[in-house]
Amino acid sequence: MSTIAPPADRTVSTTRIAVASFIGTAIEFYDFYIYGTAAALVLGKLFFPTFSALAGTLAAFATFGVGFVARPIGAVIFGHFGDRTGRKAMLVTSLLVMGTGTVAIGLLPTYGTVGIAAPVLLVLCRFLQGVGLGGEWGGAVLLATEYAPRGKRGLWSSFPQMGPAIGFIVAGGSFLLLGRVMDDAAFESWGWRIPFLASAALVVVGYYIRMRIAETPVFREAMDRNERTKAPIVDVVRRQGATLALSTCAFILAHTLFYTITTFALSYGTTVLDLDKDMLLLCAMAAALVLGLATPVLAVLSDRIGRRTVCLSAGILAALWAYPMFALINTGEPLLIGLAMAVGMLAFAALYGPMGAFLPEMFATRYRYTGASVAYNASGIVGGGVTPVLATQLVASTDSSVPVSGYIVVIALISAVCVWFLKETHTTDLGYDPVAAPDQGQG
Repeated sequence: MSTIAPPADRTVSTTRIAVASFIGTAIEFYDFYIYGTAAALVLGKLFFPTFSALAGTLAAFATFGVGFVARPIGAVIFGHFGDRTGRKAMLVTSLLVMGTGTVAIGLLPTYGTVGIAAPVLLVLCRFLQGVGLGGEWGGAVLLATEYAPRGKRGLWSSFPQMGPAIGFIVAGGSFLLLGRVMDDAAFESWGWRIPFLASAALVVVGYYIRMRIAETPVFREAMDRNERTKAPIVDVVRRQGATLALSTCAFILAHTLFYTITTFALSYGTTVLDLDKDMLLLCAMAAALVLGLATPVLAVLSDRIGRRTVCLSAGILAALWAYPMFALINTGEPLLIGLAMAVGMLAFAALYGPMGAFLPEMFATRYRYTGASVAYNASGIVGGGVTPVLATQLVASTDSSVPVSGYIVVIALISAVCVWFLKETHTTDLGYDPVAAPDQGQG
């Protein structure tokens, strides 16, 4: 077992690390979510106007899915350089890449102006967003976990894990505010662009904060021992391929739950149930607040009782809640819809809270950025990219939400089985090699 002594600068301000890891994920997930919200509410009409309402929504969700396909590519690219040159530079670069793609969407001409070029450009911008986010999450959680004291990695990793909740609340709030201050015609004409363009100011703030942090001590220690690898993705597949596959499948449920609640449910509620979009946004934002509050609690709990136990509870809760969740949404009652989404987010938090520490702990330092990032982002292809499209098609073909609930149950069971076969990691030292010292992974 490694007995690496903490260097002096591991005592760097907790506040600085918390803010630096949190701010980027909040901004980047804000960028990612405003697209999902816009796709559910308006992009189908503007970029695919020759399609039927259903086909336009499906096309908008398909471009939404492009971002998830791009995320593993970003994970490999940023992971490669993050494992070879350092975490800090990639955190700054991923923020700039994501911000560029987001602002560009806000400037795009629509189909009515440039024809087929509009959706093509939309797809390219969405791809750029995905590449940026693919590098963001891994770098942010590594910044937190590689500075964290042993025994508190769950707590420290919860800083970036709270970013998505805040990002979604701000994203939803921006669309809610726009809906209050302008009519539908103005919103569809130009109002929807404002949240995308506002990202520029947020990126400047995040850039300033991240430029003020130092490289993580765990990475510097690994470089001092000359543990750099030439091809991190090759190494992680060759040395820990089974762990990579299991962890990827284990966390599909996290993306499935989140994007079912925050993206598909908005489209389903407005187009199928004919519910008010502002009411649905408020319900989703309230559920995201539950997520933000529950994430650090469940992350700290995983420090005490283990990552696997908390993550397994997520699969069980998701499977049990899948059918009641849509039964409550189908009532059209705001309080019941809010309850449905909140419990769904609680299940998500039970998986997502521990994940910020769990995934990095599974992989050796020299390819940790790559391994954690690829597992997280590859799971998003099915959970986030496919789910809204598939769920929309299931409802359209069956005129019922029951198949969507069944789909969630299947994903929950797959997740639980994969988590069961992963090793417990909450007592490991981040300087260890999980292949050379496999027994250290047992808590």
